[in-house]
Amino acid sequence: MPDFDSGGVRIHYETFGAGPPVLLLHGFASSGRVNWVSTSWTKTLSDAGFRVIVMDHRGHGKSEKLHDERAYSAPLMAEDARRLLDHLGIERAAVMGYSMGARAAAFLAIAHPRRVRALILSGMAANLLTGVGDSDVIADALEAPDAQDVTSPRARGFRLFAERVGNDLKALAACMRAGRTPVGEEALRNLSMPVLIAVGSRDDIAGPARPLARHIPHAQVVVLDGRDHMNAVGDRTHKAAVVDFLKAIP
Repeated sequence: MPDFDSGGVRIHYETFGAGPPVLLLHGFASSGRVNWVSTSWTKTLSDAGFRVIVMDHRGHGKSEKLHDERAYSAPLMAEDARRLLDHLGIERAAVMGYSMGARAAAFLAIAHPRRVRALILSGMAANLLTGVGDSDVIADALEAPDAQDVTSPRARGFRLFAERVGNDLKALAACMRAGRTPVGEEALRNLSMPVLIAVGSRDDIAGPARPLARHIPHAQVVVLDGRDHMNAVGDRTHKAAVVDFLKAIP
């Protein structure tokens, strides 16, 4: 279970399978294992003939826990991903992000388009353009003495999930207080790689797919019927759509 140094921050990663590389970036309060391994994404993609790279974002999983909110901008997380590709000697990879990971993936594709062979934005759509609200409410919930003290159902859900997977609550609060930098429409219009947007039809955290797709040339959209932000991750239709998308790329 290797680590590497990303600009002075220790980042944990794992690799699975062999073939064209696919880098997976997990969502907030999750980890590479929770988001991608336990949901069988790593098995699905490696069985389909891909080399799968899974990393834990800074402040998450087995990566270094930082308590300074200035350490958690999406561009910084995107640079962690770029440095991991450098560390592994990978010139270009397909990159898939879920929720917060999709935001980091988008910033990676914008800053380093030659490194991203294809981009998959899952669990994040129209709200990529606006940022996600309730950041301070969720951060307060993570810092509360007890989850039962949290009155917001959404914030309590984040708190309980974070506790269940064993993350550092102070690090997550700092990450949430860093805010969610919106992605500029003009930057999205300049993306030239194939892009897939995949969201649940009931995912109010991601927002609808079409308003985002309007700004990305030739973007494909998959709406997962009846799925919300939590249960869209491991959806079979989701996996099949991503495998078909990746296999269609020259």
